[in-house]
Amino acid sequence: MSDIPATARAAGGSDGKSEIDAGAWLAAIVENSDDAILSKTLDGIITTWNGGASRLFGYSAEEAIGRPVTIVIPEDRLHEEDHILARLRAGERIDHFETVRRRKDGTLIAISLTVSPVRNAAEQILGASKIARDITAQKRAAAQQTLLLKEMRHRVKNLFALATGLVALSARGAKDVGELTRDLTARLMALAAAHQLTLPDVDNEGTAGTATTLFSLLEAIVAPHELADERKRIFVKGTDLTIGGGALTSVALLLHELATNAAKYGALSTPDGRLDVTVSIQDDDALIQWVECGGPALDRVPDREGFGTALEQASLRGTGGTLVRLWKDAGLTIEIRFRLSRLSQ
Repeated sequence: MSDIPATARAAGGSDGKSEIDAGAWLAAIVENSDDAILSKTLDGIITTWNGGASRLFGYSAEEAIGRPVTIVIPEDRLHEEDHILARLRAGERIDHFETVRRRKDGTLIAISLTVSPVRNAAEQILGASKIARDITAQKRAAAQQTLLLKEMRHRVKNLFALATGLVALSARGAKDVGELTRDLTARLMALAAAHQLTLPDVDNEGTAGTATTLFSLLEAIVAPHELADERKRIFVKGTDLTIGGGALTSVALLLHELATNAAKYGALSTPDGRLDVTVSIQDDDALIQWVECGGPALDRVPDREGFGTALEQASLRGTGGTLVRLWKDAGLTIEIRFRLSRLSQ
């Protein structure tokens, strides 16, 4: 670090006489920074601690100064401090090192860390200055973006698979090309309507984000999978419930995923398959029983890994719901529970 001049001219001083102490100026900048700014010795002992550090880590200056910097380092990250100190002693600067630190209350926080050696006039390294910036929001946004990209890829893949299945369903009962075209077009339009319910209403133009009923949602989602010969094989019964705009996307995503799996692997993948969905109220919960029968015979319980499972779990977290699968000889039974208070939000 270069020497700081004894004084600095204040901005706006037209007569050249308005001067302030550079140390006080620098101290004010450091103290009012939103970033955590601190210094430490080469032994890792904290020597200065600004207001940003107090806000970020929860320790006051009185609590932090004189203590080892490891008070904010999780045990599984202590090796990082040894590495940082070794690089500092070699005169290196560390830029934008992303890591995790621990607050006084024990919670963890993602930070970007910049560490610079502090030298005296003789260029001897006395210690280090650290600037830590909270990047929790950026990390959360990056994770959300990754989830959305995976969801988009998953949806596109499923849509192609579903479109292929719908062609096969329509072809079974079509007597000519014209009938096939009409039936397939109707199915694709129904699929588009169901798909629209799972999309956020970013432009206030769609249906997502507004309240609807559970039966309306179910009917829109399963409509593309009915057979062309008017032989009904999907039945929705029980107690209809209102789904609030806050819960709609999560519930629609979950039901859409279940219908997609049924069409690809379960009861809706065969012409003789049947799906019964029953909705009831038990205490403070909404119970959805999803019962498939007549699907392909299973020689083992399928693996439940992959993005479909991750999307399913994310949808359940969005509404505080739970889901249990019961694999029976007759087919698959799924029991889904939502808190009524969360469902109506």
